Amino acid sequence: MSLHVIIGAGVLGTATATELVRRGHQVRLLSRSGGGAVAAGIERLAIDATDTDRLTMVADGADAVYNCANPPYDRWTIDWPPLAASVLQAAERTGAVLVTMSNLYGYGPVDHSMTERDRLLATGHKGRVRAVMWQQALTADQAGRVRVTEARASDYFGPGVRGEAHIGERTILPVLDGRTVRVFGNPDMPHSWTYVPDIAAALATLGTDPRAWGRAWHVPTNAPLSQRAMLRDIARIGAAPEPRLQTLPGWAFRALGLVVPFLRELEEVRYQFERPFIIDSTEYQTTFAVEPTPIEDALRATVAWWSAQRRAVA
Repeated sequence: MSLHVIIGAGVLGTATATELVRRGHQVRLLSRSGGGAVAAGIERLAIDATDTDRLTMVADGADAVYNCANPPYDRWTIDWPPLAASVLQAAERTGAVLVTMSNLYGYGPVDHSMTERDRLLATGHKGRVRAVMWQQALTADQAGRVRVTEARASDYFGPGVRGEAHIGERTILPVLDGRTVRVFGNPDMPHSWTYVPDIAAALATLGTDPRAWGRAWHVPTNAPLSQRAMLRDIARIGAAPEPRLQTLPGWAFRALGLVVPFLRELEEVRYQFERPFIIDSTEYQTTFAVEPTPIEDALRATVAWWSAQRRAVA
């Protein structure tokens, strides 16, 4: 049994902790609040991960450290640099493998299916932050100071995904209730969606398989579906009526962004919903002989979770 340290007790950190315990490992789950999954094999600690000395002490003896933190969307340029630097330094000091959970922002707008071989050419500040984080970690790896790897996923969905996720509380509940759903961009554009349990399984593999180290990987992801197709399937599975979708016009989107920080930050990545946004996860699937969870199974599990939440509230 080996020790694995996870920074961030949100849905991805919690799912990864659960997966690592399922595989027989011991997990130390870190967050500012000390919250997260309660289960045998998971130790929860309250810690500020930007405190490098404290983080190093907590991660001492760990086989891998997983950066699953998720600063507020409008604070990425402020919060990510010191946090990423602290985690990287702690991994160097302890000898633990550094596994970073990331996304596709670093590529910027592209006109093809994204692969891990694409250059990180983002022009927006959030994409640049992610690109710099990875380049700093990779440089340290190539210098022999630390072993690193990174998982990149598209917009994620699944049980436990709340907040402002595009396929989450903001859209699933209105669909199941038969209400109008507001969506971003063009609801009929192909878009990749990554299932949370597939992300957790990929992170657990990246932290334990030496073949993964020294490069980034795309998490196994199903063929793209438009927002309309995803929400139609959710309605069908949940025995709800055909979804009524409402798209926010660009001018209204920008106007609301003046007072809603989340919407203001989304303007940078609006292109992801106005053109095809597709991830190619062939390299991971081939290397590790893994397929994504079938989309029907993933959506059924997601709807079942939300249905249970609604019953609990009622």
